[in-house]
Amino acid sequence: MPKSHQETRAEHRRAAAASTHPGVEPVEPALAGRGGNARAEDALIDQQRRRGRGARSNRVGRFEGEARETFDDGWEGLGDLEPFKTEVYRETAKSIIASNDSPDISFEQSINPYRGCEHGCIYCFARPTHCYLGHSAGLDFETKLYAKINAAHLLERELGDPRYRAKVIALGAVTDPYQPIEREHRLTRSLLEVLDRTSHPVGIVTKSALVLRDIDVLARMAKRDLVKVAISVTTLNRQIARKMEPRAATPGKRLEAITALASAGVPVAVMVAPIVPALNDSEIESILSAARGAGASEAGYVLLRLPLELKTLFREWLASEFPERAARVINLLRSMHGGKDYTPEWRTRQRGKGPYADQIALRFRLAVSRLGLNERNLKLRTDLFQPPAARGDQLLLFDRDGQ
Repeated sequence: MPKSHQETRAEHRRAAAASTHPGVEPVEPALAGRGGNARAEDALIDQQRRRGRGARSNRVGRFEGEARETFDDGWEGLGDLEPFKTEVYRETAKSIIASNDSPDISFEQSINPYRGCEHGCIYCFARPTHCYLGHSAGLDFETKLYAKINAAHLLERELGDPRYRAKVIALGAVTDPYQPIEREHRLTRSLLEVLDRTSHPVGIVTKSALVLRDIDVLARMAKRDLVKVAISVTTLNRQIARKMEPRAATPGKRLEAITALASAGVPVAVMVAPIVPALNDSEIESILSAARGAGASEAGYVLLRLPLELKTLFREWLASEFPERAARVINLLRSMHGGKDYTPEWRTRQRGKGPYADQIALRFRLAVSRLGLNERNLKLRTDLFQPPAARGDQLLLFDRDGQ
């Protein structure tokens, strides 16, 4: 049975990386979370315990006072450690619409019904946000998930605020709204139903074919210019995709989703994201061509971002899966961020700068132009918005009908 957010959050912040199993000891924080130190390999989790996951370790986050790591004590204690299993905690959120004023993204409002993401994409820029909960940005991000069980109720309440003014809401700006646990919890479905009833515009970003489950709602909204869906396609190579995004839909399934959505009249964009130099940047043109052939009408791209804990997690993954390319990937990435792993400045953080970044941007523009993408940038409508009726108003209508 899912655990309540209130019952578990304090517990996790006290002992996010602790274990009750034998063979666990505290280590100095300086030994954790930094690539290149003498004990970096000791933090890696055995392959059997992390099967089907993206991260290779579960290092504690930047807010924790001590670090812990497993070690072999000579008594085969590691053999008693269980595989990482998905746990879902029920969170009663206080609000649901988040606002931002970032000049380099296309929306001012967003909703994320889940914290953490079971897709396990190693490159996910949202991983460090899990540290605010006392968790690791590594395997915890993929296995300790939070479902905001009152999301639809909060949305209806916030849309009904007399001060609210309709703006496009981005669904899935941080974690994927159609990650595997959505099959059971249906939070995204319930949010779409509220947005449909109130004729409120929404943009969705996902890499999951589960979006097709809601094609009935999406098609209705599309007829009123109220929805766009962006499908992320990182690579067309199934082997690379399996390594980078272990629990996400295959590239073929994502292209099929584009076709099905477009056939239903839902505007679809393809996001070539993230572009990882020396790993998938050679596929920019082929991804765009395949997506265009599947029915996408718009396209965008984002370069790999490595903020905070992610820089170590990604290096661990590179050393494990692509050791022969690891140095070149990191060197090219740093060349686009002024010699650093990541620069958080607006616009630079998502596109980089310098010769290699310019080359990627030029290739993308030329392919988009050749394929006829982005010729029409659909603006979603806000003028159709109808605030939900307050509970008192609904009761008044009920009485007037004499029922």
